[in-house]
Amino acid sequence: MDFFPAFLRLTDRQVLVVGGGDVACRKVDLLLRANANVTVLSPELHPFLANYADKGRLAYLCKNYEEGDLAGFDQVWATTDQRELNHQIYRDATAQGLWVNVVDDPKFCHFITPSMVDRSPIQIAISSGGASPVLVRYLRERFETMLPQNLAMLADYAGKQRDRIKEHFNTVDERRKFWERFFRLPEVEHAKQVEELESAFCHLLASPEETNQTITIVYIGRDPELLTLKALRLMQQTEYVLYSHDCPDIFVDLCRRDAERELVQSHELIEKAVDLAKQDIRACVLTSALPTKEMMQAASPLSNEPIFVSASDATT
Repeated sequence: MDFFPAFLRLTDRQVLVVGGGDVACRKVDLLLRANANVTVLSPELHPFLANYADKGRLAYLCKNYEEGDLAGFDQVWATTDQRELNHQIYRDATAQGLWVNVVDDPKFCHFITPSMVDRSPIQIAISSGGASPVLVRYLRERFETMLPQNLAMLADYAGKQRDRIKEHFNTVDERRKFWERFFRLPEVEHAKQVEELESAFCHLLASPEETNQTITIVYIGRDPELLTLKALRLMQQTEYVLYSHDCPDIFVDLCRRDAERELVQSHELIEKAVDLAKQDIRACVLTSALPTKEMMQAASPLSNEPIFVSASDATT
């Protein structure tokens, strides 16, 4: 991992942008959206930035850069078209313990800005660490088409229901299961008005919770890209992941990130899964061997039949 992914709260932080050209325009615009206090330092200023300065959205220092200009700032951006100057800014800022970004020069960055899909408050960040900007742009376009436009409304609505949910469910686990059911409702996925969400919310609160005593067995195959959509969905819903030594890490990583994980001997996978299901814990078994009839029967002492899903290379 070349860069640690993080989202920064820049509200009221003091940010210095050295350079006043086209590159600075793009960065300043994003920084202002994040409510940073921006100062632009440059002997010349792009009309786009000059408009912000005239409106009082940013402070402008009409001068050439000097090391003393860094005093009082929390973050520094070097956006000039002079490579040596940008590197000098990096060295000066680093010596003062400041976070600095030299635009389009990852080796001289303490942090980088990813490509973003913005459905605020939902945000998705994508980065290749500077290795392939075109690939990152392609992935961003894919995400833009895949993610519904109502995500912002869903997130805002859900955030306002926290007290109501606590009145109905005592534990974090119960609340999480409710929200998982809620967000998968067709009427929620396609909602365009808050009233539609409220109707679905009230109806689901009044509905009894479904029993959860089911085991998911996923045959992983050899290629993670061949996992079915159903397998990936169930892997993301699991509360407990069971796998053996012959299961590659990539398949475990594709499961829900906060799920419990346990490395188990192959012959003990189903027995352990049954014990968890009896405790109403959603267990997912990752196996590199096609489940046998005996395995499926062993997983069936519960009220529900085990769910078996496989990679599409199961018979190859």
